Amino acid sequence: MSAMELTDAKDVTLPSATTTAVAQAAADAATAVSGRTGALSVRNVEASYSGVAAVRVTNLDMAPRKITAIIGPSGCGKTTLIRTLNRMHEVTPGARVTGRVELDGHDLYGTNVDRVRVRRLIGMVFQRPNPFPTMSIFENVAAGVRLGGIKKTEPLADTVERSLRHAALWDEVKDRLKKRATSLSGGQQQRLCIARALAVDPRVLLMDEPCSALDPIATARIEDLMSRLKDDVTIVIVTHNMQQASRVSDSTAFFLMSDDGAGYLVEAGPTQQIFSAPRERLTEDYVSGRFG
Repeated sequence: MSAMELTDAKDVTLPSATTTAVAQAAADAATAVSGRTGALSVRNVEASYSGVAAVRVTNLDMAPRKITAIIGPSGCGKTTLIRTLNRMHEVTPGARVTGRVELDGHDLYGTNVDRVRVRRLIGMVFQRPNPFPTMSIFENVAAGVRLGGIKKTEPLADTVERSLRHAALWDEVKDRLKKRATSLSGGQQQRLCIARALAVDPRVLLMDEPCSALDPIATARIEDLMSRLKDDVTIVIVTHNMQQASRVSDSTAFFLMSDDGAGYLVEAGPTQQIFSAPRERLTEDYVSGRFG
């Protein structure tokens, strides 16, 4: 990833350089872009609201092009954590983040980093489907590309079709793209929101309990979709469903609330280990249903 992908161009001043230096800089940038993986790291992060800590994480790595599940009881900071990953936490008045969140080694909270561009690279799907109600199915998917002024080499219609195909929705909606998004079922609306996020070519997709409002059939479709999407994007999912976490994720991070009310990481590791042979007794008690 090149630094230019994260900075606002108007804030960047290019120094004078010789032709050789410019050529070298271009080569370095090309190398950085070709090295994109979607690896996320959290280092000494504390997210707070009006000075009150909501979650603290000393060290957590989310492997590229894998699914990481964030589990734990209500109130332990799971949603707050993933909102720090794409700088949505700071949208809330009084919210603050300290520490480092790195995408492919670049600090997303660094100087001159454009938070809007961060949110393009790290998309988010919310607990309840939130399509734009006055827009058609087509326009919902195209919205991010149009509003963000993103330049595409392919026609917009091709971007929409590709995104809907990746979200496993194209065959169900291809003959009614002009109909309002609210005409779709709840599960279809959630997949439409995933297509909308995919249209801007994110490197990471955050999913905050994406199946909590869906029936078992729609849930199974979303889980199958996640398993296929991880070939192209890193996925981080918050879920209260232990069975879902064990089914779909490659790694799992378990959070609890500390005495001062801030969430903290108890244990993280391969999902099979977390659910079958966790290192911490608290983890074993939680995944076995003894509390939570």
